[in-house]
Amino acid sequence: MDKRTYAGIPSNYATQEKSKVVLIPVAYDGTSTWGKGADKGPEAFLEASENMELYDIETETEVYKEGIYLSEILENFESPDEMVKRVHGVVKDFLFRKKMVTMVGGEHSISIGAIQAFNETYNDLTVLQIDAHADLRKEYNGSRYNHACAMYEASRTTNLIQVGIRSMDSSELSVMNQENVFFAHDMVTDEFWVDKVLESLTKHVYITFDLDALDPSILPSTGTPEPGGLFWYETLDFLKRVFEETEVVGFDIVELCPNKQERSSDFLAAKLYYKMLSYKFLNEHGLTEREYRPLGNFEEMERKEEDYEY
Repeated sequence: MDKRTYAGIPSNYATQEKSKVVLIPVAYDGTSTWGKGADKGPEAFLEASENMELYDIETETEVYKEGIYLSEILENFESPDEMVKRVHGVVKDFLFRKKMVTMVGGEHSISIGAIQAFNETYNDLTVLQIDAHADLRKEYNGSRYNHACAMYEASRTTNLIQVGIRSMDSSELSVMNQENVFFAHDMVTDEFWVDKVLESLTKHVYITFDLDALDPSILPSTGTPEPGGLFWYETLDFLKRVFEETEVVGFDIVELCPNKQERSSDFLAAKLYYKMLSYKFLNEHGLTEREYRPLGNFEEMERKEEDYEY
């Protein structure tokens, strides 16, 4: 039986040796406290990806041709500590192999080990957290690796920038650097919030995208949906500029809690991942959208595509 590939892409674009991108699914939901089911998120994400068109209209690219290797799923953890340790080890190994490492979860605590690995690799790392929740508790329910603690260590060891925050505990105020926090209620009235976020980033950026950052009207299937979130096109416009103006070295997408009666959230997560990769490699090749648009006839289109072989 052939090995499963990301989005069902041809196997020649999915080998570990030749792929530029690694996707690590982490099926973990060990500490969530309300909406359970994030451990089922990776499978729902992969199934939706297999039913997604792979030509991106906006960028006019097929980014899977860069090579996307689907790693073995990480699952069956005995404790939060073991989960963080295993994620850290796998991510560090792929970084050593010079891959762009991406993850899909799983609850938000899976990001802790990944951020540790990236922070050990890059001296000037910014963690860009896109999220409804601050996740800055030092410990919660007896563990420092709880989902409510997902960003505490990053706040101490990296340049943590938090975007879309609209729910937190008062205890987190003593930890939070409010100059680096973009609260959802302020973003609504600040037309320059994207510029301000970009000014706060260092060269190397790791994005951790908790899907509850999005408004529940477009993504209800997440552990703790909060009203007042981001919408699709404003999110894409923001991400596009981050990829244009910094070097995004990796990212994760977490907190998809699939619901069999509501499949659109799964598909949104799949599209978001593919969009982020499309922006990443569009900019890596030094292209702008305008440069990549067809010139007007098929002969010229073919010649232009040859100029930018992936």
